[in-house]
Amino acid sequence: MTRLRRTAWILGGSLIVGAAALAAQDEATRAIVPEAFLKARPAPSAAAQPKPRATYRPIDRLRPSGAKAGETVELGVTVWRLRVAKPGEPARLLVQDADAATEWTPERVASGTALAIGDRVRLSIESPRAGYLYVIDREQFADGTLGAPYLVFPTKRTRGGDNKVTGGRLIDIPAQDDRPPYFTMKPSRPDQAGERLTLVVTDAPLDLAIGDQPLALAVSQVTDWEARGSGSVQRLEMIGGAGRAWSRAEQRAGADATRRLTQEDPPPQTLFRVVVSQPNLVVVNVTLPQSRVPSKK
Repeated sequence: MTRLRRTAWILGGSLIVGAAALAAQDEATRAIVPEAFLKARPAPSAAAQPKPRATYRPIDRLRPSGAKAGETVELGVTVWRLRVAKPGEPARLLVQDADAATEWTPERVASGTALAIGDRVRLSIESPRAGYLYVIDREQFADGTLGAPYLVFPTKRTRGGDNKVTGGRLIDIPAQDDRPPYFTMKPSRPDQAGERLTLVVTDAPLDLAIGDQPLALAVSQVTDWEARGSGSVQRLEMIGGAGRAWSRAEQRAGADATRRLTQEDPPPQTLFRVVVSQPNLVVVNVTLPQSRVPSKK
């Protein structure tokens, strides 16, 4: 698949061992409520009906990166795969194709799901910590090498370059008014295994000359950000979230920068918990694996 450009994607003893095994099993199966993440959002209105809290399970252990222990920072990511909308679904994308208009419904995809060639994909990102979001895309190949890095968010075509984040503010990539408002999975060469998205959240804006199109970055610059901002990482996956359709609240929050999701609205599908020594710059890498099988849609 090509880079995530707006036009390029057309996109000791047995008792100890046993206790350790049980602890590992418990870590993998226990349900976690992301209280800190949700509390960063505005409280719901008094008239809102209380909803059951979403719960998460760890899908990998905390992976050490060499960074000293420090503050835990969270970042939420949802990958959406589009399907043709069904009658009565409240949240839909209307896309004017060459011959006709088609309505699409985004559905949540579990972290690590291989996306088929031809799949239409969207992303939404939420940071409970106030700051500035940057998204870098690189093609990932079967031998582990990466393509050239491109800054795909922010651009001036999306919200005029506004990349501020805070609890409840949803960043849609691509924006709902982009044409088309999705990326199409398409490999650029036969050995492409997927895409690597590098999400960077900073306390202060970076000095980057953004324009209407994705910005080519120096590999050394991205490497420096990763070295300074990466930490010990753990992914948490929403239990029962995969396959859920886009909600009206998510649609509205993604389209309007003044709207924020509340504590009663759906949280992200995947949470990344990062332990960093200097939280003024946080980096998370998200991989979108690609299947060689064409989409049936």
